[in-house]
Amino acid sequence: MLDDVKNSDIEKERVLLVGLYGPETSRNQAEEYLEELEMLTDTAGGITIEKVLQNRTHPDVSTYVGKGKLQELKGQMKALNINTIIFDDDLSPTQIRNIEAGTDTKVLDRSALILDIFASRAKTAAAKTQVELAQLQYLLPRLTRYWTHLSRQSGGIGTKGPGETQIETDRRIIGQRIGVLKNKLEKLDRQRTTQRKGREGMNRVSLVGYTNAGKSTLMNALTETNVLAENRLFATLDSTVRRHELTNHEVLLSDTVGFIRKLPHNLIESFKSTLDEVREADILLHVVDGASSMAHEYIEVVDTTLEELNATNTRTLLVLNKVDKMDSEQISMMRNAYPDAVFISAERGIGLSELEVKIEELIEDGYVRETLTIPVAKYKAVAFIHENANVESEKYEGSDVILTFSIAKKDFKQLSHLLDTIGTEKEVI
Repeated sequence: MLDDVKNSDIEKERVLLVGLYGPETSRNQAEEYLEELEMLTDTAGGITIEKVLQNRTHPDVSTYVGKGKLQELKGQMKALNINTIIFDDDLSPTQIRNIEAGTDTKVLDRSALILDIFASRAKTAAAKTQVELAQLQYLLPRLTRYWTHLSRQSGGIGTKGPGETQIETDRRIIGQRIGVLKNKLEKLDRQRTTQRKGREGMNRVSLVGYTNAGKSTLMNALTETNVLAENRLFATLDSTVRRHELTNHEVLLSDTVGFIRKLPHNLIESFKSTLDEVREADILLHVVDGASSMAHEYIEVVDTTLEELNATNTRTLLVLNKVDKMDSEQISMMRNAYPDAVFISAERGIGLSELEVKIEELIEDGYVRETLTIPVAKYKAVAFIHENANVESEKYEGSDVILTFSIAKKDFKQLSHLLDTIGTEKEVI
């Protein structure tokens, strides 16, 4: 593996990756997981020098791999001049402390690595706030490991009580900072809510999927924009929203942060305000790297994350991307497994017309056609129909107006509240 190291990589942090396989995880799966961990390491700016898989029924509670294996890893790291070891699972504070003591090197787990990537890629105030909150929530129970002395100036009135240790001071400082960040996120969330209200009445389509599935590339292909799209995990953290004209409808297309296996729970919690674009979408385009051998698992991970976000009732279209990299056998198997999916290549523009047709069909399925007789006095309801529906005919009879129109089901619910239904005749066509 050393022969693969390029001269340009000499300055990069040299990393050893460690994973387990056993009764619940096959060796092939574990190898795929370590490949993903290697991509994460590359995204974080490190270079993987060696990967180690161990067969265990369960992780060792003290050192994750056992004392004997830990000594073996120490020897490997010394021989290969490796200065960081990263584990594919989350470690307890005790495991981190023991591994660090046993190898005399820096130790990270999967969540810490992902949080580090998010921190380096956060550009907007919202993303930076969300990531810092997640990092502090991750750090809080691990203060026995991360001795940071967050405030060197911790003296002053009210801080000189007997017996307060530095770790207790750090814990209090973190707790206060978490409170500040949560308040800041609430304000940012209110601003987003106001922005979304300005977009009401339009069909909202949100791109979701496993990280690196090609969502941003698809966004660029459909809207002819330049959203950052690169072959690295988590290229996109903030939601990007663009208008897009279909044949019969205009939609708001949003690109969101990619999901990943074992995404830290604190990160999901922190990014829930950003992911409101997903929860409030009318249609979800679930983009999948169809050429990957892990495609089925990626779909499961995304579906599970959508459940956590309470976004499972939204109309969803499965989009199998990178069809140009799939052979005929793969395509046949995926068509059998997912008969309603659309096959595309966002990079090469294959299947995009069919995708747009499917989106329009889903939009039409979300509409109802109504004929209402409304008293002219209910002018707010009439104005709402003209603003939010496609009016086919309108005629006046005495003090009533008879309207035939097509309207989104979600808007029809709001219209029903306006009408209050009393004294209003309705005929569904």
